[in-house]
Amino acid sequence: MKASRWLGALALAVATGATLLAPGASADPAGRGCPALDPGLAWAGDNRLHLQELVNTYGRCGRGGHPLAVFDWDNTVVKNDVGDATTYWLLRHDKVRQPSEWSRTSPFITAVAASALRAACGAGPVGAPLRTSVDAACADEILAVYGGKTTAGAVAFDGYDHRRTEPAYAWAAQLLAGYTEREVRGFAEDARAENLAAPVDATQAVGTHKVTGWVRYYDQQRDLITVMRRAGFDVWIVSASPQPVVEVWARGVGVDPRHVVGIRNETRHGRLTYALEGCGGAKNVITYIDGKRCFINQEILGVRGPRAFERQRNRQVFAAGDSDTDVTFVRDATALRLVVNRNKAELMCRAFANADGRWLVNPMFIQPKPVRSAPYPCSTTGYVDSLGVPGPVLDDNGAVVPDQSER
Repeated sequence: MKASRWLGALALAVATGATLLAPGASADPAGRGCPALDPGLAWAGDNRLHLQELVNTYGRCGRGGHPLAVFDWDNTVVKNDVGDATTYWLLRHDKVRQPSEWSRTSPFITAVAASALRAACGAGPVGAPLRTSVDAACADEILAVYGGKTTAGAVAFDGYDHRRTEPAYAWAAQLLAGYTEREVRGFAEDARAENLAAPVDATQAVGTHKVTGWVRYYDQQRDLITVMRRAGFDVWIVSASPQPVVEVWARGVGVDPRHVVGIRNETRHGRLTYALEGCGGAKNVITYIDGKRCFINQEILGVRGPRAFERQRNRQVFAAGDSDTDVTFVRDATALRLVVNRNKAELMCRAFANADGRWLVNPMFIQPKPVRSAPYPCSTTGYVDSLGVPGPVLDDNGAVVPDQSER
């Protein structure tokens, strides 16, 4: 670690009450057998060494206690998206139920999207399974709206806070309405088995479209989570996929379902409804950007009310993410912040700027993105505000972050 980087990290450690090893010092001087990351698994640069140092310093070999580590899920711990995988499975197996009105499925769905869904899927008995395995028009329209626009190209959702929710992500959970959590876990288990068995780059047919048909765990992240848990870390998954779905997948890395926070439906008579649990005393907030911080503070740290949207003094020492949807909670980590690079502007602007020397950037472990040729537009449009308006990325002092190039 370069001296300038170390001094910046040390200053932050003092400010947050954290501890950090001096350059070259051993985190395990007494040879107490700290759990070790697998040296046979490839990490970029010296990332594995820094992660091992984190484990040694904050785990049972160092400070002890149960330091908090929080991972995003989709494209952070696994390659591809388990929410997508389950939604595709629902459509292929006629599991989406007919609503009384499509306008009731989301508070943000537009009238034109509701009308398009009604026209494509008909008006059968409420609660009856839609025949999306054979009704390509209905499947296509649901798939299009799930992507944010109708098949005709009209905006499907509007009127929402772009820093607290993404209605298309929320809709994946809302399409599960009418089922019990146990039934949804069964759907997720079947989708998981299919996607793990399918070869890399496999596709599947949904309506008239070919969509991604495979998912893989990242061996490096599974190893990191295992080592952290063995070292005494309190490991959590916070995801913008539906809660029961992520619970099923998280078991594959040894994380208990009680340590998963996903998009959570309210229930009625034991069955999921279209209404979603909010956060910080606010409705229509999901585990998305600032909403992820809120749910971490509320569900893990026990902070209630509007304060859950604020950065807490006692918070996670480590966080990992891959997208702008993760940027707030990853920034909150006090010791190390691991970014899986998917070329997402705000997150990569902050990671490559690396103002305090605590950001680690790693290419995707499977099929990494090509190196971006143009700089990230940090100084102009790298940030999107609550109204969806782009602007410059600002650092903690309010200064504009300069455009960043990949390195």
